[in-house]
Amino acid sequence: MTTDFTVRPAQPADARRLAELRWKFKEEDHEGRPPAPIRPLEQAGQWIHDRLSDGRWLAWVVETGSDICGHVFLCLVERMPDPYSDNTPIGYVTNFYITPPHRNQGAGSALLEALNQHCRRTGFDTLIAWPSERSSPLWKRSGFQPPDELLELPLDV
Repeated sequence: MTTDFTVRPAQPADARRLAELRWKFKEEDHEGRPPAPIRPLEQAGQWIHDRLSDGRWLAWVVETGSDICGHVFLCLVERMPDPYSDNTPIGYVTNFYITPPHRNQGAGSALLEALNQHCRRTGFDTLIAWPSERSSPLWKRSGFQPPDELLELPLDV
């Protein structure tokens, strides 16, 4: 396992590279035969830039040298006020990606550790994620567990 990488919070200036990596990530879902995109890369870059700028989303990146080779995103989900307990936020964790040449070298674990530390320090109650089959063991090693109470209703839109 190598540690020739750095983990840091993402900045709005990283948006273009994060959008490029998002496109690569989704291309892998299509096993090298993706359909034509229905939206331009620039639109994704602007979306990421806007959300990192206003704090609606947070993200962490892993770099080798000066190149971003992975990321993970966090969206705060506010909870309704409760008269009998805290209404600490829940974190929706998504878009977790490491470029293929940098996988299985500790970068993914380091990203999840940075995310976990931030969420513990800032008082999140729970983190939720929908891992891929390939990444599920990493999530479990990082402390994520299958829920007892969460239900999901996929809507076919």
